[in-house]
Amino acid sequence: MKPAATLSPDPEAELPLTPTVFNILLSLADGEKHGYAIMQEVEEATEGRTRMGPGTLYGSLDRMLKAGYIAESDRRPTANEDDERRRYYRLSSFGRRVLQAEAARLARAVGLARSKKIFAPT
Repeated sequence: MKPAATLSPDPEAELPLTPTVFNILLSLADGEKHGYAIMQEVEEATEGRTRMGPGTLYGSLDRMLKAGYIAESDRRPTANEDDERRRYYRLSSFGRRVLQAEAARLARAVGLARSKKIFAPT
């Protein structure tokens, strides 16, 4: 992950992403979330195979903010649905392009694996 000051306009230059960064970006692809909601979604989406503790999550979010993949949101839920301690995050346009590039890279890898018939027949 490159610092924001040295970001390449080419998302491919940011690849490969770590599984943690990929899963966080993927969780933000459908809208803004606070940290705990990101942790929950990643765990659910990976069927419990990926669990992030607070240190991993918030350290990753900090690095992703600095790299320009995500931004902190200014919007807040209504007062009765909000906890003022929560910070909300959203995917930046650069982060979305990086996520798309990584998803395409992984799809190509899966395509190659299929062509080599490494998956067991179902």
